[in-house]
Amino acid sequence: MSAVERALAGCLVERPAPFRRLPVALLSREQKAAELQRVAVLKATTAAYEAELVLGLADDSPADDDPAPGTPGAKGSWAPDSQLPGVSKFFTAELAMVLNCGRGTASHLAHRAWTYRSHLPATWAAMAAGDLDETRAKVLADVLQHTSPAVARAIEGRLLPEAASLTTGRLRKRALAELLEADADAVDKRREQAQRQADVRCHPSPLEGMGTLTADLPAPVAAACHEIVDQLARMLKADGDPRPIGELRAAVLADLVQRPWDTGRPAVTAHLQLVATLSALAGRSGEPAEVNGLPITIGRLHELLAELDALGLRTPEGGTVTLALTDDDGALRATTPLDQLRRLARRGCPDHPDGTCGCSVLDRPAEVDRHDPSRAQQAFIHTRDRTCRFPTCGQRVGWADADHVVPHAHGGATDCANLCCLCRSHHRLKTFARGWRFTMSDDGVLTVTTPSGVTRTTRPPGMRPPAATDSPAPHAGWDDPLPDDPLPDDPLPDDPPPF
Repeated sequence: MSAVERALAGCLVERPAPFRRLPVALLSREQKAAELQRVAVLKATTAAYEAELVLGLADDSPADDDPAPGTPGAKGSWAPDSQLPGVSKFFTAELAMVLNCGRGTASHLAHRAWTYRSHLPATWAAMAAGDLDETRAKVLADVLQHTSPAVARAIEGRLLPEAASLTTGRLRKRALAELLEADADAVDKRREQAQRQADVRCHPSPLEGMGTLTADLPAPVAAACHEIVDQLARMLKADGDPRPIGELRAAVLADLVQRPWDTGRPAVTAHLQLVATLSALAGRSGEPAEVNGLPITIGRLHELLAELDALGLRTPEGGTVTLALTDDDGALRATTPLDQLRRLARRGCPDHPDGTCGCSVLDRPAEVDRHDPSRAQQAFIHTRDRTCRFPTCGQRVGWADADHVVPHAHGGATDCANLCCLCRSHHRLKTFARGWRFTMSDDGVLTVTTPSGVTRTTRPPGMRPPAATDSPAPHAGWDDPLPDDPLPDDPLPDDPPPF
């Protein structure tokens, strides 16, 4: 591309054509209907354009710089995330950053665009012309992505002329029937791929104080599980249990999973971390305020214990209670188990036994002169971050590595100001992927910049955002490491040492 062409492309990107909006209140009924049809066509052409952009960005991300097979730490993550042919395994993470969506959503979008180009070019062209909506194009891509391009194009040729007149359900059935006749193995591949995506998930419920547990299972297994739960719940109802049938089903499922009657199995104890305010715990406040006042002196510690004792807070048998102490802005200052808090209160300040000093007796863990973080640092980082800190990722902290933002091999300190939680996939990205930049402030604000120049910032949960007048965090900083010494931080069981 010449310099003139690059300059022209830059101008077009900086000043795109405005979206044409009409004054809806002035339109007649017929004009509104016609305008809705125009918008539908625009959505289809935009979806085709989006696929072209995704593929263009993928073409700019070749797999040449990815770590070679056998490189320590290069093994795939626990979650399935298939790679586009010849494209960097880190591409979907960049696409997720660009679109501000999850990696799974980005992966589906990238694979669908790839299917349009390799298997369904006529479907892609029909979308670009506005003759086929994106929803029906997705159906064809979903059904035909696992067969060969030749088979997919043959089926596409038979279905596309009438695809726009079929409902999505009928179009899917027709496509599956055609695929089963032409390539039965592809149907099995679809089933295997779906089973690889199976998982159990827990997320907040819209109902107060409730959580939702979901499981993706093979259809016959899901039906059998539901039938068993329903029958047991109906037996309880027949025995006179007054609770609603839905509540009984939920109770039956919980008992089947936890099996409280089976004392021969190893005990599983939950270790819960409570991040709440004293005022909220005592019912004096509905707002998430924190335990304020720095440094955390022995006098303040005694006050804190007195308030906790007044609330009756105790460590459950076999479990733990961890307290998180923050400053006025919500930045974490210290974590401590309840029993350690009591020991500190009894010991007092070693330099001022009268307890009237302003010395800090509890603060975040000190830096250690080695690669692996201390147990206190691990507890602090996991409490501060709670999930993987990569933008758009919410992988729970139990599966995350405490990773050096500036690698230890490149002079990075093993200090809480240089450690953050990254899931295994994003840990590998930071270690191996070229062109990415990670920087972190002293209080844990992480800034990530992609090779394409998109920058996003994540703040530790509970930390208040800066005032509107504050200047943004700088993006400059240490660049990505060369993979000549890819030492990771906290290994997960799927990889042998040293990763």
